[in-house]
Amino acid sequence: MSELVTGDAVVLGLRPAKLPSRALALAIDLAVVGAAFVLVSIGLAIATASLDDAALAAVSVAAFLLVLVGGPIAVETLSRGRSLGKLACGLRVVRDDGGPIRFRHALVRGAIGVVEILMTFGVVACIASLVSARGRRLGDVFAGTLVVRERVPAGRAAAVPPPPPWLVGRFAGLDLSAVPESLWLAVRQYLTRMHQLDAQVGWSMAERLAGELAERTGVPVPEGVPAGAYLAAVVNERQARDARRVFVAAQESAPRDGRDGRGGSEEQAGRPVSGVVVGWDPVVGGAGVAVPAVEDEESRVPPAATGFAPPA
Repeated sequence: MSELVTGDAVVLGLRPAKLPSRALALAIDLAVVGAAFVLVSIGLAIATASLDDAALAAVSVAAFLLVLVGGPIAVETLSRGRSLGKLACGLRVVRDDGGPIRFRHALVRGAIGVVEILMTFGVVACIASLVSARGRRLGDVFAGTLVVRERVPAGRAAAVPPPPPWLVGRFAGLDLSAVPESLWLAVRQYLTRMHQLDAQVGWSMAERLAGELAERTGVPVPEGVPAGAYLAAVVNERQARDARRVFVAAQESAPRDGRDGRGGSEEQAGRPVSGVVVGWDPVVGGAGVAVPAVEDEESRVPPAATGFAPPA
């Protein structure tokens, strides 16, 4: 999937890490890698004491490449962009489109990092990060990656708007198993920022995302349904399925002594449900989740405005 940007070429939903936090994470990583390199070097020196100088030089170069270069590459690949230093500082390496990195991204970052970090003591990396608008060093530029902040204040997190009422439940039969996480992330980022975008830019993004989502599900976008409303409805359907699975799992694990584990009787737990309540979806990261709620005549309220208008 191509990179999703606004009219100002700013990636949606990503908060680039600044130089101080990146420097601290790098210092932690270098301390860990340096300690590992010293231990490996001592072990190799003891094990290869009987070898000649040429063999010792070859072993030293192999240890350098294996520990100082291969180690960080392997860690970033296996952890999807979270090294020990980045994990401690709440940072993560992602692709420009917000998806997780793969081996080739980590390989390019590690290979260029030998020059701009190890050989120049981080001077080139610091200069490149200061010059870049998003704090990227040369390895990030060539690899197409970005270091972002994972831990952000909860109050600043934007909620995914709920779908219009006339679309709730309409996509219950869609097969969402083939939709990748990177596409879900891009859709959520668009929905949380769509009111901040230029109208033409937002429309083109919605059309492109809706087309990709329809291609993954195998069902075209219904005629007359706006692309933004379609995206909100499909995201709500996925969140509703996740919420139902959690709800069923909680019911199955509830005590069997006549209570449902939440202060209600089994009769109340088995009553028919109607309506929805808005919850938080840890997978997609937005509000607007339709989860079962016990029917209550006194607690019924009219649906909230969604920002989407029904088709004429």
